[in-house]
Amino acid sequence: MSRPTQAFIDIAALQNNLERVKTCAPTQCVMAVIKANAYGHGAILVANAIQSKVDAFAVCCLEEALELREADITTPIVLLEGSFQPDELSVIAHQDLQMVLHTPKQFEHLLKGQLSKPVNVWLKVDTGMHRLGFAPNEIERIYKILQASSQVASPICLMSHLACADDRHDNTTKKQMDIFKRLTQSLNIKEASLANSAGILGWPQTHADWVRPGIMLYGASPFVDSIANDEGLQPVMHLQSTLISIKRHRKGEAIGYGATWRCPQTMPVGVVAIGYADGYPRHAPTGTPVLVNGKRVPLVGRVSMDMITVDLRSQPNARIGDPVVLWGKNLPVEEIANLAGTIAYELLCHVSSRVKLITNN
Repeated sequence: MSRPTQAFIDIAALQNNLERVKTCAPTQCVMAVIKANAYGHGAILVANAIQSKVDAFAVCCLEEALELREADITTPIVLLEGSFQPDELSVIAHQDLQMVLHTPKQFEHLLKGQLSKPVNVWLKVDTGMHRLGFAPNEIERIYKILQASSQVASPICLMSHLACADDRHDNTTKKQMDIFKRLTQSLNIKEASLANSAGILGWPQTHADWVRPGIMLYGASPFVDSIANDEGLQPVMHLQSTLISIKRHRKGEAIGYGATWRCPQTMPVGVVAIGYADGYPRHAPTGTPVLVNGKRVPLVGRVSMDMITVDLRSQPNARIGDPVVLWGKNLPVEEIANLAGTIAYELLCHVSSRVKLITNN
């Protein structure tokens, strides 16, 4: 018998969220971000489900792109971190991959490369994130050199990344947008991309020619002050396990590692087959909700590698084998992330390989 911890992937919800992207940005091309195994949802699974409805996929690196190509995904793929070594360039060209160019070393390697055919390039400008990308005053020079290079296909696209779009009250996004708009106009850029999920939903002025939905595809809010339902999104992952033990413990007995929680009265305590090795957050505090038979009960004690313990006083009829939902349709992943002191992105990405992904159409 296999371990009962599973993640159900709702393809209908995924497609609903993609339609939400297109409602917000009806004239833009869509570059669906499926890096980090599609934020834990299965990159090949997600790619097969939506490839006919998007214009490109975005991944982190060559390894992620090759996994998709080996699965016969022929949709254009953009490497968001570009190349790391010069010898990757020939593979990028051979596999018809596109690359983001964001460092002088990558620029140098590309110009010196001997490629079988030109590579499509997304030139990245640092408009205020101050992480990757060329300074705005460097872009015109680099852009013109790339235009003259036989190693680079046309058109050369411009890209930047929003730093604070998750806060709709932060003025940084407007400043970044103004810098980006000036560059696209001065260079007469034909293909440009600025908007991530937060930009798509909250900052329509950032939409440009291409939008890059990530977290919103998977049904989690990109904003600091909302959950998926507030944004018209549906959760795609439904993380579930079962009760594997129920015991009655006497008042004062300690539960789990470190004896950090003691029973306030004689009571039933359930053990659920999920832990931090599966991607459930180790720092989820006592009181974090799970759903037992669809009803909320609180986690008690510390999360361990393979198990959590829950207070079943409100569910006296619970039995071993009953389903337990850790996050999903009726338990927002944003809520669990907030209680654990992190963000939904991290929880979804950290779902481990031993959790079986099951398509739930």
